[in-house]
Amino acid sequence: MGRGVRAGRNLNRGGPGAAPRLLLTPAGPMIRGMDDTDGNATPQPPRPVRRGVFLLPNLLTTGTLFSGFYSIVAAIDGNFDRASIAIFCAMLCDGLDGRVARWTHTETLFGKEYDSLSDLVAFGLAPALVVYQWGHGRLTEHNVLWGQLGWVVTFFYAVATALRLARFNTRTASVDKRFFEGLPSPSAAAVPASFIWCAHRYAADLPFSQLTLLVLAFVLTAVIGMLMVSRFAYSSFKGVAWAWRRLRRKPFEGARHPR
Repeated sequence: MGRGVRAGRNLNRGGPGAAPRLLLTPAGPMIRGMDDTDGNATPQPPRPVRRGVFLLPNLLTTGTLFSGFYSIVAAIDGNFDRASIAIFCAMLCDGLDGRVARWTHTETLFGKEYDSLSDLVAFGLAPALVVYQWGHGRLTEHNVLWGQLGWVVTFFYAVATALRLARFNTRTASVDKRFFEGLPSPSAAAVPASFIWCAHRYAADLPFSQLTLLVLAFVLTAVIGMLMVSRFAYSSFKGVAWAWRRLRRKPFEGARHPR
């Protein structure tokens, strides 16, 4: 027992006459972030993302919402050209906000829900009200029953858009990313918007009567609404983009790894 105590004292002294040394730090790396004895690096916390980066996708989503709201106001005022153009502007903003969020790694549940609500206004309510304002009054002049069917069709289109967005949000994690189930709402909104735009501007040059154009507008709106809630698969073109990126990298892979 005495030998063990004397041996421990000699280790602390480091030799005769040396000052005692005290171990003040626990076993492990002396510097934070240095590799320990097992060769494992201490994980560093991720760098904080600036608040402006988070705001950028939401600003684009706000642009989608503003374009839809402006389209509704323009349709009420009878400016159907501007109303249709605003829907296409909403499509542009909607296509950018998700990509910007993925590029900057700022995807959040708040942004997802905000995007869906903005899409409902821009691609559901706005196209429905544009069609209603453009054709309901004149369709009622020809037949009151047709006018009643007209506002039912536009309401059905708005409901179909809401159902399409709700189904997309609930099945995002369980569906194939290469395909959409049902016609996407931005693509659906482009059909009545472009039809009303052309019919309003070039009605005198088209080989159709006014009644024919009115009926076609509401029938087309109803068909597009049914396609949104259908189970048809529409390509998202994500597989094509992935294959193109891979094909573009192939010529450089041989140069990087020569045989």
